[in-house]
Amino acid sequence: MIEKTDLFQVKRDIQSFIGEKVQLKTNKGRKKSFIKEGILENTYPSIFVIKFENEFDMIRRVSYSYTDVLTKAVEMVVFKDNQRIQVS
Repeated sequence: MIEKTDLFQVKRDIQSFIGEKVQLKTNKGRKKSFIKEGILENTYPSIFVIKFENEFDMIRRVSYSYTDVLTKAVEMVVFKDNQRIQVS
């Protein structure tokens, strides 16, 4: 079961990486997944926002909840100082 302390810990971890390059892997169901790299743009009380750029120089912002990370619906890896840091 998910506890409040776990949620606060994930939220605090994600807030410390604002502005860093991240890689997200999300489940889209039926053995389909989405892997994309972007920038952790901002955090809010219930969600965080990732900014993606595509090959056409278009910017797309997608928001995810902290519970998505806790339930492993979203797997997030942060690239900081040439190191990969798994957020869970």
